[in-house]
Amino acid sequence: MAENVKTRYSDAELAEFKELILSKLATARHDYELLRASITHSADNDTEDTSPTFKVLEEGAATLSKEESERLAAHQLKFIKNLELALVRIEHKTYGICKTTGKLIPRERLLRVPHATECIEAKEARR
Repeated sequence: MAENVKTRYSDAELAEFKELILSKLATARHDYELLRASITHSADNDTEDTSPTFKVLEEGAATLSKEESERLAAHQLKFIKNLELALVRIEHKTYGICKTTGKLIPRERLLRVPHATECIEAKEARR
C-alpha cells in the first residue's frame, strides 16, 4: 500500500503563509525606510550648532553609525527580496518545497523563517 505523502501545501495553507509573508513584508519595508532616512539624515536634527569639541566626536560616531545603518539597510533589502520571492513561489504553488531535497519544509520552520527555501536537513548537509 502506497504511503500518502504530502508533496505540497494546500491552497488554504498557502493563503495562510501569504498573509504571514505580506505582514512581514510590510514591517520590513517600513524598517528599511527608517534605515534609509537615518542614512540620508532626512529626519535628523544635525549637530551643526554644537561646539567644535563635540563635533569631532560626533563625526566619528556618525561615520560608524552610518556604516552600520548602511549594512543593516542592505541586509533588510535582501530580506525584502527573499520575502518577495517567497510570494512568487506561493503563486506558482512551489512554496515550502525544499529546493535541494524536494521534500516539504516543515510548517514550523516556515512560520519562523517564511522565506526559507531549504529544510534544515539540506542546510546542515551543506556545512
